[in-house]
Amino acid sequence: MMNETKWDLFQSGIYSGHVRLSERGLVIALTDPFTGVEEKEKPADDALIARARGLTKINFGVLEDTIREMRPVIERDSEGDLPVGTAVTLHSGRRYEKKDEHHYIERNMKFPLDLIVDGGQIVGVQTPGRESESILIDPTKKALTILPEWEKSFPGPACTVKEKETVMIPMRDGIRLAADIWLPRGKEGPFPCVLVRTPYGRQDTAPGYLRFVQRGYALVIQDVRGRNDSEGEWIPQNCETEDGSDTLDYLAACDWCSGNIGMIGGSYLGYVQWAAAASGNPHLKAMISEVTAGSAFVDIPRRGGTLASGTLAWAFAVSSRRMDASKMVRNDWDEVLSFRPLSDVCTHALGYRVPFWEEWLRHDCNDDFWKKGDWYNRAKEAGGVQVPALIFSGWFDDDGMGTTQALDLTAEHPEGRRKVLLGPWKHSGNADYDLHGVPMGSNAVRYDIDLLFFRWFEKYLCGVENGVADGAPVEYFTVGENRWKTAENWPPENTKTRMLYLGGGDALTRFGGGTLLTRKPDAPGSDTFRYDPKCPARNIIDMSENELEVPEDYTKEEERGDFLCYTTDPLEEDVTVTGDARVKLYVSGSAPDTDLVVRLTKVGQDGKSIKLADGLLNLKYRNGFDEAEFLSPGEVYPVEIRTTKISCLFRKGERLRLTITSSAVGFIFPCSNTKEGFRSDKTQIADNTIWKGGDYPSGVELRTEQ
Repeated sequence: MMNETKWDLFQSGIYSGHVRLSERGLVIALTDPFTGVEEKEKPADDALIARARGLTKINFGVLEDTIREMRPVIERDSEGDLPVGTAVTLHSGRRYEKKDEHHYIERNMKFPLDLIVDGGQIVGVQTPGRESESILIDPTKKALTILPEWEKSFPGPACTVKEKETVMIPMRDGIRLAADIWLPRGKEGPFPCVLVRTPYGRQDTAPGYLRFVQRGYALVIQDVRGRNDSEGEWIPQNCETEDGSDTLDYLAACDWCSGNIGMIGGSYLGYVQWAAAASGNPHLKAMISEVTAGSAFVDIPRRGGTLASGTLAWAFAVSSRRMDASKMVRNDWDEVLSFRPLSDVCTHALGYRVPFWEEWLRHDCNDDFWKKGDWYNRAKEAGGVQVPALIFSGWFDDDGMGTTQALDLTAEHPEGRRKVLLGPWKHSGNADYDLHGVPMGSNAVRYDIDLLFFRWFEKYLCGVENGVADGAPVEYFTVGENRWKTAENWPPENTKTRMLYLGGGDALTRFGGGTLLTRKPDAPGSDTFRYDPKCPARNIIDMSENELEVPEDYTKEEERGDFLCYTTDPLEEDVTVTGDARVKLYVSGSAPDTDLVVRLTKVGQDGKSIKLADGLLNLKYRNGFDEAEFLSPGEVYPVEIRTTKISCLFRKGERLRLTITSSAVGFIFPCSNTKEGFRSDKTQIADNTIWKGGDYPSGVELRTEQ
């Protein structure tokens, strides 16, 4: 029998209601942020469960059954002391693992329902997320959570929220952008301000950010140009520097604003922060950049000069004025991705035109259209970005190259004005212990992310000396070691470059074929593969998930005839690779154009080849993206491809592999090998050759920890 249990609910350390569990079922009482009054307890029907989960990420729908099934396990643990690592699979298929004396964590689940235990009893649950953590806890057991740290940093009750004011903020060209302004109720300003600029609908975005108002900040959520209730045409990334700066000027002039404005958000919401910072606007005093999108030709949609087919799911979701995530979920993605011409793919799949997609296709090179949205180079030309920046991303973030640009741009930030957090996460961030069945480790998620965010704003918007800038400037997680590490910079100061050269026999044969060598081979050689755009290789993802960079097992894919594979011998000692890689190749081809797709994989003693990092380059842009330079048959060209970031421990006996191919369906549209590139429905076969040894020292430059 389930004893009656009453747990308090906290969101980012703020009391948000309670739940009660008993044999009669689950009841929920949420706190109204506008009045501070707790609602009456209500039975947890589907509507209430959906509402509570939308606010907290906690899966209330499985809470009762999970606790009921896990209680005997926890009781048995208290009697027999089950070892750390003990795994339990429930009747529902949900899987739990004992992490330590007080925690059972849920594996293979996004936004896991982690259990807090004490004295043979389940005393609470917690769910991590990219921006906030949710906790349900027996009020006498708060010491087992991070709540005491919240109470230490932010003593006193939360503020209530004043009803919003909606304004239309004028831009320099006369277009007006809709924004909602939320202020603490009953408090006298002026207030430091948190600004969120979004293409996803300010009303839908608001519930997750009201916690800033409850901590005493003004909150402004704005629809970007052409989205939701804002005027103008929606062309992603095209006007965000100017619109961001104009918005900052408007807010700083409001009597309720202290003039200290911070920005927060992920993906496109990260992009708009760097775009605003590139303007040099003096009112932007702090940034929290999460999984930020970068410049078009470095990140998506035009990474390396390709066109990201994975972006199509996102493009469908924002194809109308209001966000519709359901348009990303399809069972015909293979057919959609193969449709030509690409200019008509949206009409074919959605039944209507998407103007920004057609505009993207009209600009093949990095012309003024793309340069207008290039926050990295605009900031560099203006002398850099001086705004204190907290930079957050993951090894498997499909906007990871945007974070690479943010790290490069802020490399010279004064001490304390940059904080970097890099975890074993995909684009959705701090939400998984396992990605596509690949274990990241029991320490992969953290419960202090939102506390760090609040303390960052507290220092740089409120002037509170809270020590947030005194700790290690960089924290990063090493996969395979299950450990968070610290460094003074990125890449870490304890790393050094290490070159591995392509060698060995025919790289089309994976085992006993191409090798990676620590010394450059004296004898010249080459490996050739044939790439047919009508039979492209895959990037192993689920398009409807809208995650492009997940780790996967590429063992079968590498058996194709259009993959070159270069593998080290089994390592004689443990090696930790940390940083991004530079793949330096000498290439020739039979066609005027083609793509190169490179991957770094970890080959376990079981032979599985798990993707860790990748890089892309359309070869006509080997000397830069401003102008196409087509290939002459037989001529050998040096190229360099920068990969995404990783920190991974390779244990003794494991191997590192570099693969090279020319396609990755689901990530990029296949290059036709013609001068029209990905846009052409006419194709030709290309014989692509990688030269190695002698005068052509092709290889990969890694950074390894010492």
